[in-house]
Amino acid sequence: MKTFIFPVILLGLATTLSVNNRSIANESVSKNQNLIVAQAASNEQFIARGTEPFWSVTVSKRGIVYNSPGTQPLKFPYVAPLKAEARPADLVRVYRLKGTGNNTLILKKVSSCSDGMSDINYPYSAIFIQGNKVLEGCAEKK
Repeated sequence: MKTFIFPVILLGLATTLSVNNRSIANESVSKNQNLIVAQAASNEQFIARGTEPFWSVTVSKRGIVYNSPGTQPLKFPYVAPLKAEARPADLVRVYRLKGTGNNTLILKKVSSCSDGMSDINYPYSAIFIQGNKVLEGCAEKK
């Protein structure tokens, strides 16, 4: 009887340790994936451009700046982008810009975006909403 109980106890202990190690390993992988996403976001720099009217929005950790010829630049503090649910972090970025009015920048990864004025193809489409004005263009990582 003693011979039978000892292997059962060992088997139970081994199973418990195995499950705990798998849980720790999964938690470690999850933390590493979150770290990779966080590191990618910390290097995030974009420039969005549009034509007719000409405009640009520069995104960096130092801030988000809207420019258009003949107007003063609009400066917004950097905000982390919202991401599309259940999609890769780099697919859609939505920046809800703080300040007066409803200002939003939406960047979406596309196969190709043309500004209509040059032969340059950009990897992102861009929509900038400034109050009631909607501007459409293209964007790229800096």
